[in-house]
Amino acid sequence: QVQLVESGGGSVQAGGSLRLSCVVSGNTDSSNCMVWFRQSPGKERDGVTVIYTKPIGSTKYYADSVKGRFTVSRDNAKNTVYLQMNNLKPEDTAMYYCSARRLQCGESALSAPGIFDHWGQGTQVTVSS
Repeated sequence: QVQLVESGGGSVQAGGSLRLSCVVSGNTDSSNCMVWFRQSPGKERDGVTVIYTKPIGSTKYYADSVKGRFTVSRDNAKNTVYLQMNNLKPEDTAMYYCSARRLQCGESALSAPGIFDHWGQGTQVTVSS
């Protein structure tokens, strides 16, 4: 079993920054692929970033809407995945969820929330103009 706990959300003005964290506990071998998703009321859950951890190094993908502004990273010693969000825009307002699965994943995971076995409870990000 894997538990995911997000934190770091909050309210900021446009142009500001936030760093989200997702702590992984339990069977961390089931979290080789991790994706940050976000969802606004009435909208679908959209993938923001993918980080796939390999034996050596990792592969990362970003949604076009956040490229150049968001950075995903992982600290394996702390079993934590981070999402650094800079130059935030009002359209980034959403509930942000981290998700995990053991198997390999690629860029297509951004549009496939159904393939993930484990989810956190979410953390709210609100960006005002």
